[in-house]
Amino acid sequence: MPNTITGDTQLYAIIGDPIFQVHTPEMMNRLFAREGLNAVMVAIHVAPQGFEAAVKAFRVMKNLRGFIATVPHKTAAAALCDELGETGCAIGAVNAVRREADGRLVGEMFDGTGFVAGLRAHGHDPAGLRVLLLGAGGAAAAMGFALAQAGVASLTIANRTRSKAENIQAVVRKSFPHPIVKVGEADPTGHDLIVNATSLGMKPEDPLPLDTALLTPDMKVAEAIAKPEFTPLLTTARAKGCIVHSGRHMLEIQASMWMDHWWPKESAKSKG
Repeated sequence: MPNTITGDTQLYAIIGDPIFQVHTPEMMNRLFAREGLNAVMVAIHVAPQGFEAAVKAFRVMKNLRGFIATVPHKTAAAALCDELGETGCAIGAVNAVRREADGRLVGEMFDGTGFVAGLRAHGHDPAGLRVLLLGAGGAAAAMGFALAQAGVASLTIANRTRSKAENIQAVVRKSFPHPIVKVGEADPTGHDLIVNATSLGMKPEDPLPLDTALLTPDMKVAEAIAKPEFTPLLTTARAKGCIVHSGRHMLEIQASMWMDHWWPKESAKSKG
């Protein structure tokens, strides 16, 4: 964080419910300091019924440059933006919003591109893999979209509410007709990569998102959750011999994407 927060300090926020689990403020504040920016990010805990009011307030905060929307606000954030990027428009959810000088809000979704880039950075190219995607929220939609774009052989979407999984199926099929995209059960059998895009695993008392007895050592298991770094799912999968991939990698990759979104066509340092 800056040594001193002044009247010129630029504000950023991450807004969610819950908010205890986020790593983003400490990561972004280290990045701001490294880039020599007079900027700070804070976490804001807002329940769904207060989200629209919070975003309305953000519009009139002239020193607020942008915010991150996390669980469960990604779809609601897209509906409140004035303009959406290509991915945000396609899936109807965003996780990064830029506030323009006139208060207009421009949103885009980076969960999917960040997730795939994180996989590739750690030697796990999803191209040609059979993928089981657990969940059907905004992050899951983005990840399914990006995995199809990356050339997976098949994508099975499993969610407790089947209609939500079918919505993601329709979105992905519309843009990427080539991979097999279907709605199925939370059964990893026959899949190469299992991706947990639910919130199950944030709290110690959460149930596992699938029956881990069905995991085999030839499978890769990946998380969207960044905190804890090793969720019960990853810990159990690793004990069974699976290759595991933390949600922290997706988060770290997204940092530079968010910076580019907040300062389009200019370096972060020149805009600070």
